[in-house]
Amino acid sequence: MGNIYMNRELSWLKFNERVLEEAEKSDVPLCERMNFVSIYQSNLDEFFRVRVGSLQDQMLLNKKIRDNKTKMTSEEQIRAILKEVKHLNKRKDAAYKNLMDKAAEYGIRLIDFKTAKSDEKKFLEQYFNREIMPLSSPTIVGKRQPFPFLRNQEIYAVVVLETRSGKERIGIIPCTNNMLERLIEIPGGKGRYILSEDLILHYIGKVFKGYKVIGKSLIRVVRNADIDADALYDEDLDYREFMADLMKERKKLSPVRLDMSREIDGSVVDSLCRYLDVSSERVFRSQAPLDLSFVYKLQDLLRMNPELFYEKRVPQKSASFRDGESILKQVGEGDKLLSYPYESIRPFLHMLNEAAEDESVISIKMTLYRLAKQSKIVEALCEAAENGKEVVVLVELRARFDEENNIRWSRMLEKAGCQIIYGLEGFKVHSKLCLITKKGPEGIQYITQIGTGNYNEKTARLYTDLSLMTANEQIGMEAAKVFQALTKGETVEESDHLLVAPRCFQNRVIDMIEEEIRHKKSGEDAYIGLKLNSLTDKKIIDKLMEASRAGVRIDMIIRGISCLIPGIRGETENIRIISIVGRFLEHSRIYIFGCGEKRKYYISSADFMTRNTVKRVEVAAPVYDPAIKKRIQAMFDLMLSDNKKARAEGPDGAYIPVPCEGEAVNSQEVLYQEAYDQAAQRNSQTAQSIGMQR
Repeated sequence: MGNIYMNRELSWLKFNERVLEEAEKSDVPLCERMNFVSIYQSNLDEFFRVRVGSLQDQMLLNKKIRDNKTKMTSEEQIRAILKEVKHLNKRKDAAYKNLMDKAAEYGIRLIDFKTAKSDEKKFLEQYFNREIMPLSSPTIVGKRQPFPFLRNQEIYAVVVLETRSGKERIGIIPCTNNMLERLIEIPGGKGRYILSEDLILHYIGKVFKGYKVIGKSLIRVVRNADIDADALYDEDLDYREFMADLMKERKKLSPVRLDMSREIDGSVVDSLCRYLDVSSERVFRSQAPLDLSFVYKLQDLLRMNPELFYEKRVPQKSASFRDGESILKQVGEGDKLLSYPYESIRPFLHMLNEAAEDESVISIKMTLYRLAKQSKIVEALCEAAENGKEVVVLVELRARFDEENNIRWSRMLEKAGCQIIYGLEGFKVHSKLCLITKKGPEGIQYITQIGTGNYNEKTARLYTDLSLMTANEQIGMEAAKVFQALTKGETVEESDHLLVAPRCFQNRVIDMIEEEIRHKKSGEDAYIGLKLNSLTDKKIIDKLMEASRAGVRIDMIIRGISCLIPGIRGETENIRIISIVGRFLEHSRIYIFGCGEKRKYYISSADFMTRNTVKRVEVAAPVYDPAIKKRIQAMFDLMLSDNKKARAEGPDGAYIPVPCEGEAVNSQEVLYQEAYDQAAQRNSQTAQSIGMQR
């Protein structure tokens, strides 16, 4: 049974490998490939900070803790991760070199002192003396000068120094400085550049005069970010201020990885490991720069070459809405669905702004997880509160790496007069739920919006997500129950329409899988279709396996982690899993159960991970409108037919590109083209209507 399950962490590494493959593909435009190699690295940094950090803590606390699927211990998982990452990083280095060779063909070169010309070396030395050396803050480690604290993911130049008496010392200089340009242009207009850290490392001997340099390297530390806020929180403290202090503390957590740019003496590496309390197995040597975020500046330099980028795409007006009419009124007439990034988020923003000013609107309630830096959603909520509406906002301060942004927004909302809730004890609130309550001649009316992604205007242009807006009374009443529970610090105990974690989500999903098993066993058609970011919930996985053994056909589109291995005879042979990694981040979640008229559709913010199904407040909304059902099914079928960006998982757990047989299908590009075509058709109809009126 062991080979039916894939370890969660190793499955995630397979996902990041698929990201890296996009950087290696010759049919992906050059500057987009630069994006993917940088995303691979930033993904890996977060993975080490969160997942490896968590495993490290588990290992220290209890060495007997095992993964509940593969039975691997924390130590075994870390060992396997380190081995796989070292293999992938070699591919990353090769991909980076290839990309820079290609960039050179377009006149952009990143040089080092092996390729610098004599006049360039003269300029660089003068630049170092004038611009860098006066700002340097060197440290020589010794009895009176302890090893300095190295900030997370910042680059440092480390030098091994020999004194006149023959003793060795370690010198360190920070290379990350807001006053310094990281990408330094060499005069002459020839497109030649050098990274500031390479310049610092080359001339580091100038800073440590009186010593002999016997070895040097650039280093970068990645620190653990895994803090359990609930375990540390004291109820007598102000929660928001506690979280602000916790963010400062996280920056000081222990290292989980040490990156180095070149080989230096092993005893020095041992010393660095000892100072940083990191094992030698966690040391990674890199041929590529230690931080690849500078590639975005290279892209700006290449912007005049449109063939190096994806074709420009802009979110289109949704054909579901009529111009110049109330969004609230249109949703009241029938359910609406927005599909990002193909369609613009503007109708939802207009609806919020309209609700802020509509005299019949008595309240707006909303859950916020990750917000844009300049959030129009917060502006609308503040305006509503200032206009006398009841505005209740749950701001999840534990949204990892967005805590500081959320703390800032929560203060602004509170200042505007909104009632703020800071999540629930023991449960993150990850749902994407907005409830607008109106009171008119016919009584109370609810307008409910349920999304698969965050209320974030920036990611709505980069992530594929769905946003359902409905005036369905039953859905509105259950959404009201969710907010009533949240304001009391409780969770919903039961619901009939919405699936609401943690109490009535996992069990409802399992019930729907069991229903398909019963249909198959009684000779009826049975089907399950799922689109998820990740699948790790063992109870659901085991029930899906049971359905496969019963003969239920199961299609799954899983972007990232899948702990279930498909295609194993007698076990998972009726399950097909594909992953789509392309221009946009696949982020929407769709659940489909059943066949024909009995088929049920849900959209949700929840993956089938235990953290989502039983440890968070999540909401899945049923889709009742026949036209929207048809549209979601068409999207799902299109993604299943993708043969350009889809990779299929095999019974060995490996992912291979789906063969491109017949017409090439890139589902993301098809959906964007459909949005353009529908917008053009709508504009044409509007123009004709205006012409007829004239």
